[in-house]
Amino acid sequence: MGAKAKQVNLREIIANYPDFPKQGILFRDINPVFKRNDALNYIANEFYRTYSKAKVDMVAGIESRGFIIATALALRFGRGIVMIRKAGKLPGRTVKKSYDIEYGTAIMELQQDAIDKGNGILIADDLIATGGTAIAAAQMIKELGGKVAGFAFIIELSDLKGADRLREMGYNVESLVTFDGK
Repeated sequence: MGAKAKQVNLREIIANYPDFPKQGILFRDINPVFKRNDALNYIANEFYRTYSKAKVDMVAGIESRGFIIATALALRFGRGIVMIRKAGKLPGRTVKKSYDIEYGTAIMELQQDAIDKGNGILIADDLIATGGTAIAAAQMIKELGGKVAGFAFIIELSDLKGADRLREMGYNVESLVTFDGK
């Protein structure tokens, strides 16, 4: 598993950009976290600690920052990753799920041969807001016969209730930093 990572205060590392991408939005920028090896080790260790007893056969990363987190977790778990992408980005046969976004819908997809029936899949992304993307990811994994081992998010925007929605659906959800929207 590697050396124990020291405690890191992710809240202090995450940058805040008011009025981005539009007026009234406070953007939580995780890029400063990704620049720091100690922060990446801390994230991987925290999620490993939480899910080490779960059946994790693969880690699924949600496009695009989720790929970085999934890779760090896959290395820690000694597993591979699968990518959940925006529609039209994956070759071969895929399953697709639409989900609601602020002004309409979007579609995510997963290659049909990405996971085997019964695989335990840990789903990773940088942030959980309303939960639409995460729910679509879980639905695709279940459609392919996989089992969701849990969700790993660095940031949870609690006022948007996405993590609550996942928990109400019976999923294990771990968020390392929670912001209430203020």
